[in-house]
Amino acid sequence: MKAIERNGFILDFKKGDINGDKFIDYVYLIGDKPYGDESPFRSNIRLVIINGYTKRKMIIGLKENQGYNPTLFLGDFTGDGVDDVLISISSGGSGATGYYYIYTFVNNKPRKIFDFEIFDSEYEYEVNYLDNYKAEVISKANNKRYILDLTYKGQEYLSEIYNSDGTLKEPISGWVDPLSGFYPIDYQRDGTYELYAEQLIAGRYHADGLGYVQTSLEWNGKSFVPFYQTVGIPGEG
Repeated sequence: MKAIERNGFILDFKKGDINGDKFIDYVYLIGDKPYGDESPFRSNIRLVIINGYTKRKMIIGLKENQGYNPTLFLGDFTGDGVDDVLISISSGGSGATGYYYIYTFVNNKPRKIFDFEIFDSEYEYEVNYLDNYKAEVISKANNKRYILDLTYKGQEYLSEIYNSDGTLKEPISGWVDPLSGFYPIDYQRDGTYELYAEQLIAGRYHADGLGYVQTSLEWNGKSFVPFYQTVGIPGEG
């Protein structure tokens, strides 16, 4: 990595027309390396835009501005034919969650159109163990209920939770993590990207993963809304 400023290093770089003027703009993630090259931790991460036509520089600060593997992706998420900017930063915490922002810069006016904190607050869930070696995940945002078959977890695991007749020894609730994966996918192959969001389902404790909530999002003109949601579980063996 090389320094772009005295007080920052280039963490990632992409180029594309992000303001719609048909000139290529230059997009950087800049940050500090507080523990040197021996550590992958980065701090004071900010977005720097250099206008390809005017050469003017714009700096966008991020609320969550420290973590691991900060990356950029340029792509059209709104369908206007102009690239938007997706920023992804791994938190490094035990939950393997991440920080994600999407900005649009049409007509050189920065606007945040996705914020992971808003997503995490709007997509609420309930996770409850049920009799007969099952668990339910209730998605409050779209009023969906998913049933998980827990028999794949094995007899030792099940015997800690269930009586021999398949009834619960006691009520158990789990939870769904904040965003742990967030990926651009052009599902329709039409040049406009949708988003695939992944959240871990935890059981009795965090390492007791039951599966993942998988939500596909698309832009509706005002915000990103779900058009498909599933729950996935690991396979046996």
